[in-house]
Amino acid sequence: MPVFKILGILIETFERVLSMKSAVPQSLKRRMLQEGMRKNEERDEAFRRIILSIPKGRVSSYGRVAMAAGYPLHHRAVAHLLRRETLTTLPWQRILGSDGEIRLKGEFAQEQKLRLKMEGVIFEGSRLNMGVYEHAFCGWDF
Repeated sequence: MPVFKILGILIETFERVLSMKSAVPQSLKRRMLQEGMRKNEERDEAFRRIILSIPKGRVSSYGRVAMAAGYPLHHRAVAHLLRRETLTTLPWQRILGSDGEIRLKGEFAQEQKLRLKMEGVIFEGSRLNMGVYEHAFCGWDF
């Protein structure tokens, strides 16, 4: 079976898992949250690789980055990594909530919106159209 077909099946499976939010047991959610706060250099490096693969003018969500890196349900660990990294290390502005809304508050939200506008992203109110601007990860991105 070709690698791309396997990756497609894996991504579809992860998308189904992510869409079943209420079906995920509370104990698993708690464990994932705790694990996401622990330092894990291998996981963080996978997140960095995925975030760096997102081109200018494109965005992704915390959950999609985690899924593409091979750590589904670790979306909070992606957010935690972005908080720890310096502003110049990663293109942090390209990571949004799954609905296309900026999750940051105050000045950081304004900075993120400004940086995305400079990359050519157009907002519709407080959100952008993820169908237009979301980066589709491919097997060669990571």
